[in-house]
Amino acid sequence: MAYVDLNPVRAGLAETPEQSEYTSIKERAHQFKKNSDNSKRPSTPDGLLPFAGYPREDRPKGIPFHLKDYLQLVDWTGRAILENQRGYISQHAPPILDRLQLDTKHWFYMTQHFESRFKGMVGACHVLKAACKKLKSRRTPNLGAVSDLLN
Repeated sequence: MAYVDLNPVRAGLAETPEQSEYTSIKERAHQFKKNSDNSKRPSTPDGLLPFAGYPREDRPKGIPFHLKDYLQLVDWTGRAILENQRGYISQHAPPILDRLQLDTKHWFYMTQHFESRFKGMVGACHVLKAACKKLKSRRTPNLGAVSDLLN
């Protein structure tokens, strides 16, 4: 999978994997960025197998890897300068998680504890407040958690 995701970089058609046309990594990075901007739980683009993490029991359907780890693996592999390959990710390019504007501390927490940390609505503080106002709710649930983890 990483080999295919790096083909456009190796061929000199793209500078980074997330800029590579017609690759799953571009779709996954785009979907992740879209979900990250909207403060939603990361989801898998249509037609792609989800990343299932490292399950110990009851193996869920999916790739036994975390998306964050896969992105870093592809980025690291793409930086290798190989004598028999012409393209690679520049050593001066920021790491992929930085290029996607991803705070690794928050990403790791969110991927491991999303359901247990949030009950009900989740989103940016101003969006939560507007939704509660529209619903005529006196409280804004998850406001503290959202402030700490998502904004």
